[in-house]
Amino acid sequence: MWKLKRKKQEEQKAYHPETHRPVIRASICTGEQVAGFKHRENGKFEEAMLIRGEKDLQEFCETYGVNRKEIKKEW
Repeated sequence: MWKLKRKKQEEQKAYHPETHRPVIRASICTGEQVAGFKHRENGKFEEAMLIRGEKDLQEFCETYGVNRKEIKKEW
C-alpha cells in the first residue's frame, strides 16, 4: 500500500470587513462554486472553501461570521 501524504489543514484565513468582501465565484460551464474574499483595493481573490451545496454555504457563513446577504456572486 502506498502511504498518502495528508495535507495539513490550512489556518483559517482572516476576514476583515473593512478590507475584504465575501464573494462566491461560480463557473458558467461546470457550475463549480468557490467561496472566498476579494480585496476591496486591488480586487485580488483569496479562496476559502469549495461550496457543493447549502450545507457548505452555511458552514462558510458560520466559520467566518459572514451574513448571507453580504455575499456577492461572480461568474
